[in-house]
Amino acid sequence: MPIYALGDDVPDIHPDAYVHPDAVVIGKVSIGAESTVWPGAVLRGDNGGIVIGARTSIQDGTVIHCIPTRPTIVGDDCVIGHIVHLEGCTIEDDSLVGNGSVVLHDAIVRSGGIVGSNAVVSNRTEVPGDQMALGVPAKMRPATDSARFAMRIAADDYVARGKRYRAELRRLD
Repeated sequence: MPIYALGDDVPDIHPDAYVHPDAVVIGKVSIGAESTVWPGAVLRGDNGGIVIGARTSIQDGTVIHCIPTRPTIVGDDCVIGHIVHLEGCTIEDDSLVGNGSVVLHDAIVRSGGIVGSNAVVSNRTEVPGDQMALGVPAKMRPATDSARFAMRIAADDYVARGKRYRAELRRLD
């Protein structure tokens, strides 16, 4: 997997994390235990840094960047869907950011918050823990029990999937 230092900034990847060989990790990036980073994901910590908590899934094609004034922080037990863009924001524990979504500068998704697929969470927006952010720009709606249940299932599934990939993935060409 392409893992790069940038000057003195060296990624810190927990030995129990799984980073797919086709993901890219650059600079000031920390990845917690049992987290997974999937193919095509780019974590570019060249300014404020990136912190990924434990048991968090960063799925295929996601781009995580930071801004000079603040890091991008993703908590524990989060699901960051396919082709998501996170930049200079905070995603607290037990949250989900759906496929194709964008979460921008100084936005906060509180613990248990959900960002629906293809939503755009604008600068300085807060998504409360009991809400789902849906649409462009994102508007808040009450989170449903079924959405919370699906989020928990997805988080657990990706921890298990990471263990399987660590043990069984092998290149054939």
